[in-house]
Parts: sequence; C-alpha cells; structure tokens
Amino acid sequence: MDYQGIKIIVDKNSLRYLVGTELDFIRDGLNSNFKFNNPNVAESCGCGESFSLKKELDK
Repeated sequence: MDYQGIKIIVDKNSLRYLVGTELDFIRDGLNSNFKFNNPNVAESCGCGESFSLKKELDK
C-alpha cells in the first residue's frame, strides 16, 4: 500500500488480520508514535503490546 508517499508492506498471510485497521500517527510534545486501531482485536493488554484476535479470524 502507498499512502501520501509512505509505503506500508504487509505479507499476504497477515493481511486478513488487518482488514479495516486504521494507522494513526500521534505527536504529543516531544513524543511521537503510531497507533493501530484494529477492529479485529478481541482484547489487549494495558500497554497495547499484546492482543488476541476475534475467534472467526483464527480459523
């Protein structure tokens, strides 16, 4: 995918887990990061590093 000159590369086996995902760049003072808003996530830890997917995607 190419968006405004930024290339995002995803292998085809992982693509189904990212359908509908929004990628947001957040700048807060001196800090900046990317936030993934993925509608396929069933639950995640408090820090956002670990997550599990909805059951129908695990098949």
